[in-house]
Amino acid sequence: MNLNDVVLRVRAHSPFLAMQLELLPQVSQKLAQEGLAAALAAADEGGGDVMAAVRRSRSGYALALGLADLAGMITLDELLAALSGLADRLIERALAAAFAERTPDEAPRGFAILGLGKLGGRELNYSSDVDLIFLYDPETLPRRPREEAEQAALRIGQRVVEILQKRTHEGYAFRVDLRLRPSPEVTPIALPVDAAISYYESAALPWERAAFIRARQVAGDPALGRYFLEAIHPFVWRRSLDFGAIGEISAISRRIRDHYAQGQAFGPGYDLKRGRGGIREIEFFIQIHQLIHGGREPALRVPATLDALNALESAGRIAPEDAAVLRRAYPLLRTIEHRLQMVDDRQTHSLPQDAAALDNVAQLHGLDGGAALLDLLRPHVTAVGALYDTLEGDGGEERRLATEPQALEAQLGAAGFAEPAQARARIEGWRSGRMRSLRTPAARAAFEAMLPGLVDALGAAPDPMRAINRFDDIVAGLPAGVNFYRLLEARPGLTQILATILSHAPALAETLGRRPELLDGLIDASAFEPVGPVDALAASFAAAERRGEDYQMLLDRVRRRVNETRFALGAQIVLARADPLAVGQGYARVAEAAIRVLADATIAEFEKAHGKVPDARLVILGLGRLGGGVLTHASDLDLIYLFSGSHEAESDGPKPLRATDYFNRLAPRVGAALSVPTAAGPLYEVDTRLRPSGKDGLLAISLESFADYQRTKAWTFEHMALTRARPVYGSEADKAALAAIVGEVLRIERDPARVAADAERMRLEIARHKQPRGPFDIKLGPGGLVDLEFAIHTLQLSHRIGLVPRLPAAIAALIEAGLAPPELAGAHRLLVHMLITLRLVSPDSAEPPAASRVLVARACGTASWEELLAAHAEARQIVRDLWDRVKAV
Repeated sequence: MNLNDVVLRVRAHSPFLAMQLELLPQVSQKLAQEGLAAALAAADEGGGDVMAAVRRSRSGYALALGLADLAGMITLDELLAALSGLADRLIERALAAAFAERTPDEAPRGFAILGLGKLGGRELNYSSDVDLIFLYDPETLPRRPREEAEQAALRIGQRVVEILQKRTHEGYAFRVDLRLRPSPEVTPIALPVDAAISYYESAALPWERAAFIRARQVAGDPALGRYFLEAIHPFVWRRSLDFGAIGEISAISRRIRDHYAQGQAFGPGYDLKRGRGGIREIEFFIQIHQLIHGGREPALRVPATLDALNALESAGRIAPEDAAVLRRAYPLLRTIEHRLQMVDDRQTHSLPQDAAALDNVAQLHGLDGGAALLDLLRPHVTAVGALYDTLEGDGGEERRLATEPQALEAQLGAAGFAEPAQARARIEGWRSGRMRSLRTPAARAAFEAMLPGLVDALGAAPDPMRAINRFDDIVAGLPAGVNFYRLLEARPGLTQILATILSHAPALAETLGRRPELLDGLIDASAFEPVGPVDALAASFAAAERRGEDYQMLLDRVRRRVNETRFALGAQIVLARADPLAVGQGYARVAEAAIRVLADATIAEFEKAHGKVPDARLVILGLGRLGGGVLTHASDLDLIYLFSGSHEAESDGPKPLRATDYFNRLAPRVGAALSVPTAAGPLYEVDTRLRPSGKDGLLAISLESFADYQRTKAWTFEHMALTRARPVYGSEADKAALAAIVGEVLRIERDPARVAADAERMRLEIARHKQPRGPFDIKLGPGGLVDLEFAIHTLQLSHRIGLVPRLPAAIAALIEAGLAPPELAGAHRLLVHMLITLRLVSPDSAEPPAASRVLVARACGTASWEELLAAHAEARQIVRDLWDRVKAV
């Protein structure tokens, strides 16, 4: 649009901008002749008194940006960024002036200013206040003689506010709103940083979480601001999915609608910001989804409204059609809000009631009149209001379970409980209030809202009473249950998944009882996809969630992510979403990725004190099921710690160590990183007894010493263990060197009779010390996996055929060589399927409950339990026959 036409429109419809045209002609001239950048530079010119300078800058920006906006020379995003950038600079200037007046030789240290709301999101209005929080550090804040830190901080804050908002003959720069600080009615305007952190950790209100989505430092001491924001990070971004945010933010919305009742209905007087379907509801809709998912998905922690919307749509958290509604409405509503404020530089959000005033706003925007403006806005406001209302459901009557015993039993019987009296006793126990997770009113309300859906899901489960009893273990173990119960209410499909897990998988149910937040991960469809390769998993586990993460925080984070992935893999079997063998391979990749990430982190931490050993590096050899690339839910990790380079070298750190001491101190730290429970729970059991000389040997030895031991001192059973050895950590060169050592040792020519005799002795020794735990102990007992593995390893060493760590490939090579029967491959496959599945369904090796037998049979590729029993007996017989033949050599 022609700028001259815009100037005419401004003179006719915007008294404020018309006045600025008279006061600041150089700004409009620069805009017309040289463009917006030159006009903004002209607006920023001028020094002298800070009070006058900041006001002239703000007035000049208001004129330049207002004209550019009306002329279509600038996008909404550019406009918001320019207004926010101006506010940042003027706040910084005001703070610098306050410090210079009090302590001329001191930089603004020990004092930080945070911006929240639209300033924090860099989305400041055309005529807006700035939401600020003042923080100070009593230890570092400069002060005058005999002045307390609290007094100094108060006076600095008061001066900043005065510089920005006191009205002079040149107007004001920005109105300042300090009401977002903790308990503003009783606290001073500047708060000690540690007191503020304590408040947010212990006493903050729900709405304050949403406020801090858009918090950032805008002025002052950057280290202090960073310290505060990192400290309150867990308060804003909760690790578990937080569906309680819907209720919390919706309650705020209802209060806003009630408080501003006159502006809710669309038409003259409609409140663009607070009205139904207005700007605030767009922001809240987006922020609710950020709060629900942002604790687990760092990519969603985006302050700007439309950027956050894009991130949520990309992550599949907001449907594309809903995102389109918001994306169309938000810029229009913000633009018309700006037109309202351009008229008289007032912080208003309501369409005028007066018809002439409404026409004036419409004509400033370039429309014919108020009716055209209402027609432009109406479809967007209606669509946003309807979308926002979906957060609270259809408003129908909420279901509740009866409290009267007979009525409750009738409901439970109708839901599918064969023993409704026992189920009623469970529910009455929960309602008694004795459980920690049900002691607060909010928890009890969330629980009662969730309970009808839970009863439906448990009643439809294969074993309702088993499921409800295991759910009781979860309720009893929860320290707090509000978020967990809200999650189940919000996701009925997840409740059905939970019921299936509780019915069939005591191993997963027990894990869930300790870490109920693991259920969160099953919301994503990706939880039921195969896990990726080791490199991708390691990158995912290693990705930090926040700046300044220390070693302990890293251990917690990796445990959380690894356990979430392992839990999801187990659920894939129980829910019949994946083949057990594929899941077992996934378990192994997850473990290898965890080893890589935790070893890297432990080494980095260790090097801070001890430096590096020149030309020497840690190498880890995986054996057993880890080496073979297939684990179960309960598998431990068989590891041998080794190191490259010379054992005589010395590290170069502040506390130097000889190589042998260095790696024997480092190795147990790596083991602890993998095994010691932290606040995020346990991870893996680590078994190092297969190292050279067993428990009597050093925990870590050099590759050279390992090679010498294996060539000259190792027992046959140690070479049998090497048949499934695979380097799982180290540099590519070191892993290749270790693999070469293992390959050389395995290819040593041996006496088959001696190998068979040694293997038989070792198998008998195992049998004496480890009896089968039950009839479905797939590893132990005649014809089990241990017998199969002994037979395979004996043949591998005796004939030097099939020397690969993965058993299916080794078996295939032995079958091709005529050393094993063709049916062995199927027997091995069945036994592995049974082992992986039964570790979840029957961890005590007893016969699975009747309700779970079909699940086990189908997971193992048979049509019925009876067919599985017959196939199992046949597989064991195949293994027994092979082992009898092999050991008789």
